[in-house]
Amino acid sequence: MTAESTTSQREYRVPLAAMAGLIATVTLGAVAAGVTYPLLSFILERQGTSPSLIGLSAAMMPLGFIVSAYFTPALARRVGEARLAILCSILAAATLVAIAWTQDVWAWMPLRFLLGFFTKPPYVISETWLISITPASRRGRIMGLYSAIVSGGFAIGPLSLGLVGTEAWPPFIIAVMALLLCGLIVLAVVPRLPQMPHEGQATSVGGFFALAPLLLFAVFAAAAFEQTLISLFAVYGAALGSSESRTASLIACFIAGDAALQILLGRLADRFGSTRIMLFCALTSLAGCLALSAFFHSWLIWPLVFVLGGVSFGIYTMTLIQLGERFAGRALIAGNAAFALVWGFGGIVGSPATGLTMQLIGHQGLPLSLGLLCCVLAVFLMAERRD
Repeated sequence: MTAESTTSQREYRVPLAAMAGLIATVTLGAVAAGVTYPLLSFILERQGTSPSLIGLSAAMMPLGFIVSAYFTPALARRVGEARLAILCSILAAATLVAIAWTQDVWAWMPLRFLLGFFTKPPYVISETWLISITPASRRGRIMGLYSAIVSGGFAIGPLSLGLVGTEAWPPFIIAVMALLLCGLIVLAVVPRLPQMPHEGQATSVGGFFALAPLLLFAVFAAAAFEQTLISLFAVYGAALGSSESRTASLIACFIAGDAALQILLGRLADRFGSTRIMLFCALTSLAGCLALSAFFHSWLIWPLVFVLGGVSFGIYTMTLIQLGERFAGRALIAGNAAFALVWGFGGIVGSPATGLTMQLIGHQGLPLSLGLLCCVLAVFLMAERRD
């Protein structure tokens, strides 16, 4: 074996090991979030906290995401990407320990904000590094695999609560250990990572908004669609006379499609282009929304919501692919931070707006609102293709 072939093989192995570590980092963060969201709501409900106060408490974490995302590029530039990710993983774990220790809704308000603030930089930095080291020819399938694994990690969180319960320290220990492992994995993979390039068109989140408005709108649409459907599908199902268990199973089917179809969509993006597949996802999501009521009491609702979960989240997977295709270096960090910020806004705005629509026109407000969102995105994508 020649020296050149040995070097070539080593260069091929190193990105695989680094990519596996980065995917594991984000997945563990998703596990921690999947534990934290339902766990804290269960605890507050047992304490007799009002639903509105539980909702306000839950909103503190995405608010922390939004604020953190805005400052992440500047902090990464000043502290260093790896150091920032490791430091924030430790601080997030410490914050979660403080949350477990206090068990008070008012003390949790600032603590949940800090938890959101500290958990977002490791996510943004790891995802940015992953996009930057992924070979262009395989970017679609790798980002599809990444999206599928992270979605699975988020689902593991609630499942773990069924094993250890929601009382005392065991569920908190799972989330704390997941966050600490994030930092340890970053520490382990840093020697295998190339130096983050410093070139790029933007160094701030605000600057990135001017560079890729349609890309950010697609992120907003994907976030609003997913979080709105999950949060309001129970209301929609009840209005159509569905039992709670059936509606819950349909939501689980939606999440399963979210995870299962990303690899396929990524492969299609490698073959046909991410813009075409994003348009396909938007149009298929629109069609699914229009068919939702007609198929709701038929067995066809199960494959419908499975596909709907996959293609609606596929919009976000396509945005990650396009981010890697169009940007590099500091612009990539700023873009990923902008994605995180817009994802938070999508979750905060989507559910209340759709809930108000349902209050005004009835249960059909859910598919109509989500369908309209997909329609607007499809129109914008087709208009950009013509230009």
